[in-house]
Amino acid sequence: MNDLQPAFKTLSRVSRILEQLNSAWDVLRTMTPSEYTEFRGSLGQSSGFQSWQYRMIEFLVGNKNAAMIHAHQDDKAVVERLEAAHRAPSIYDLTIQLLDRRGLSIDKAIIERDVSVSHIGDDSVVRAWLAVYRDPARFWELYELAEKLVDFEDYFRRWRFNHVTTVERIIGFKRGTGGTSVFPTCERC
Repeated sequence: MNDLQPAFKTLSRVSRILEQLNSAWDVLRTMTPSEYTEFRGSLGQSSGFQSWQYRMIEFLVGNKNAAMIHAHQDDKAVVERLEAAHRAPSIYDLTIQLLDRRGLSIDKAIIERDVSVSHIGDDSVVRAWLAVYRDPARFWELYELAEKLVDFEDYFRRWRFNHVTTVERIIGFKRGTGGTSVFPTCERC
């Protein structure tokens, strides 16, 4: 990941996709509880919380919780894909490695950490990003990467928030279709 231009293009595309998904919530939010009840039964026991695609996104960005793979134990192909993503470096890991390669010293323990677990905050990472933001002309590509990652995070957070608030509006205090709480913590939405 030294040529950042293709990454910039992909991150821009993903942000536009999330923008479209967020717009879809504007339409879904117009649904009344009684309208939702008309087809809720056809959803079976599925829920967004159980979506393997959602879990894949979380693993790819660095939120790695191996317990979430268990929900898909009946689909070997899905389990294999999730396990591979769980073991692979996330966008976070690749970005931190890039900072280090570009001369912004990251603690060796962070570079060599077990990428199958969620990261924890680290002062060397904070110092690296501070250097980038204090001198964007010197670190323009890293600065641009940071801004694209912030855009992605912003759209993704909005999508999660829109999902939760729309579900709360439509089903109130009922259990979710997959048996999940309607008021999940952010880690579960």
